[in-house]
Amino acid sequence: MEMIKRSIWLVLGLLLAIILVACGSTSTSGSSGPYGVSNTSATPTATSASNTGETSGSSGAPCGRYCTGATPTTKASGSSVSIKTATATINGKPVTILTNTQGVTLYYRTIDSASSVCSGGCASAWPPLLSTSVPASSTSLPGKLTVQATANGSQVEYNGHPLYTYSGDSAAGQTNGECVGGIWLVATTSLASGNANQNTCSGGY
Repeated sequence: MEMIKRSIWLVLGLLLAIILVACGSTSTSGSSGPYGVSNTSATPTATSASNTGETSGSSGAPCGRYCTGATPTTKASGSSVSIKTATATINGKPVTILTNTQGVTLYYRTIDSASSVCSGGCASAWPPLLSTSVPASSTSLPGKLTVQATANGSQVEYNGHPLYTYSGDSAAGQTNGECVGGIWLVATTSLASGNANQNTCSGGY
């Protein structure tokens, strides 16, 4: 009788040990909390601004068809930037225009001011001409080159007009940006300072 009791207790002890081992080995994959619940949380998916279908400039307002929402890819170098000149036909007349080092046409925007320039999304279509110092000129210019701090950085100006290139020009000498939006004009060597002497798209040069 005593042997039967011992056998029963032995069997119960073995069953209890098996249950405890089974419970202790149960776990979830990955990092678990104190209650066996995984602490791994889902990473939120950010909504890209480009998926909204609306493009905005630095002010947050829609840019329209004259700019994009992409970050502008511009270069600034005090040693490599220089201003050249070239002859182009604008409104049926030959004029001397300003170009960058690669011979790409330079433009100015008639609505630019000391406190407002084409920046942010707008500058994706109209990359500003940036330089850490006043660039050299390949020829003598009647106007003055300067560098001013704008929203784009250290931007080159000619007679006070911030200068830009145009993403629609794919080769040197092209002037596809002339009169775009009625506010973009090719920068010529005769470009005067101030707004009063700015050429208009209808008036020619």
